[in-house]
Amino acid sequence: MSQITSHVLDTSKGSPASGIMVVLYEWNNNDWREINSKITSNDGRVTDLLNADLIVKTGIYKLKFNTREYFEKLSIRTFYPFIEIAFEITNEEHHHVPLLLNPFGYSTYRGS
Repeated sequence: MSQITSHVLDTSKGSPASGIMVVLYEWNNNDWREINSKITSNDGRVTDLLNADLIVKTGIYKLKFNTREYFEKLSIRTFYPFIEIAFEITNEEHHHVPLLLNPFGYSTYRGS
């Protein structure tokens, strides 16, 4: 499993949000540098953003969730075409960043 993972749940449906493009960025020299991207599985999870043996350096990272396409497939208008969650890594622990999503709101937290 990657050091950085995510799980997206669609709270309006009460189920995982599959098919969402998730892009991982690193803050580097006052700009965001893309590291990798993956699509959420049928279970709404992204567990392989990084190689399992890769440990990222301390710093600021961001996950960008492209939500417009997800809601368009459901024929639902959304207020948020994408959602960006920035977070700081200060150690080599696993960092899980869940996203609870609906067309007009979202929340996140540091998962385990």
